[in-house]
Amino acid sequence: MKRLPTACHLGVLLMAGMMISHLSSAAASTAAPQTALVPVAEKPGYDVRLFGAVGDGKTLDTAALQKALDDCAQADGGTVVIPQGVFVSGALFLKPGSNLELLEGAVLKGSTNINDYPKGVTRIEGHFEPWRAALLNADKADHLRITGPGTLDGSGASYWKEFYRRQQLNHKTTNLNVERPRLAFIQNSKDVAITGVQFKDSGFWNLHLYRCQDVRVENCSFRALHGSKPARAPSSDGVDVDSSQDVTISHCFFSVGDDCIALKGSKGPLALQDQSSPPVERIHIRDSRFEAGGGIVTFGSEATIVRDVDVERCTTTGPTVLRIKLRSDTPQQYENIRLRDITMAGAGMILNVSPWSQYADLQGQPMPKSVVRQITVSNVNGSGGSLGKIVGNVGTEFGDLLVQDVAVKLTSTALEVSEAKNLNLQFKNVRVNGISLSVPPAPLKFSKK
Repeated sequence: MKRLPTACHLGVLLMAGMMISHLSSAAASTAAPQTALVPVAEKPGYDVRLFGAVGDGKTLDTAALQKALDDCAQADGGTVVIPQGVFVSGALFLKPGSNLELLEGAVLKGSTNINDYPKGVTRIEGHFEPWRAALLNADKADHLRITGPGTLDGSGASYWKEFYRRQQLNHKTTNLNVERPRLAFIQNSKDVAITGVQFKDSGFWNLHLYRCQDVRVENCSFRALHGSKPARAPSSDGVDVDSSQDVTISHCFFSVGDDCIALKGSKGPLALQDQSSPPVERIHIRDSRFEAGGGIVTFGSEATIVRDVDVERCTTTGPTVLRIKLRSDTPQQYENIRLRDITMAGAGMILNVSPWSQYADLQGQPMPKSVVRQITVSNVNGSGGSLGKIVGNVGTEFGDLLVQDVAVKLTSTALEVSEAKNLNLQFKNVRVNGISLSVPPAPLKFSKK
């Protein structure tokens, strides 16, 4: 039986009488067990309507929603429930012990007024600076649960329009010159599960995880405009895994205007000294579909050490299978990367390993060294655009890169390779357009080797 949202335990008999226990509901709908069980009390659910939230798509419900979250946390935790309706809100802050459930038909819709998102020093693009809060924010929220099947809607169109307007006036406009809220920002948290939530039209990144461990993102969708600009949502990454470990993303759908899943950290020539950016490690991406975006998984653009990444049983209808952004101003170490059981059904590339020069700044330091090694791409089938390219910066050193058990139809069989110092590229059982390739095809430009 589906659990219904219950009232807040406010210490008042009227409210207490409205609480419904999951255990008592289950007991009423099933036969009594033959073995006596010790009952475990479930924490109450907090229906946001009892706190004054309207959900009419017009009223700004921020204060009522935050009151529900605060009371939930102060009462030793529970779940704040958003029922069917469109609840317009500015930034909300989940406290430790409080969870969030969006029921069927529930929409938590971000305000289009940037001032409804307070500014504070936060993690953004590999460093900290004053920036707007996200629609949903959580810090030190161990065991956090955010569940669907409802929707987080960032109302991103007005923010995208303003970004392109500013960029047209000044072509040097950067992402951080135009404030845009993320949909969700979770930091310093362990044992986090985000399940069944529909992420839609974020003003900036959709889901940003910073310094988190043991995170599961399951059965979620991430959608934003992905055509040619201005019909494209700028910086609408699906999931940004920033300085986090042991993250699993499975059974998700991505159709965004930027990277689908981006693995991020710090940047700059002294980035390895940045104690706030531990390595990104043990990332698992499984059983997901990628319709539009920069790549199934993208390394960078800001990142230092990323290792032990597994991608399996995924389908792409456009995004590149593996995208690695090599910064000239940042020491990077990308290793132990395995992609297998990938189906291509579009015009994307298998590999796009190439320099990323946007906003590069050596800060008067010599160009740092980077390493890319121990990469395996295997069991790829379907059709795509090309094998792609492997191009390094002057300071990039490569190691083993194995492509095996591939049977694809491609528009182009060319693979560009240049600035690939010490690259050990191997093809095993690779068939492109019905032809076996025992060695990579032309053009090859093994310079600086």
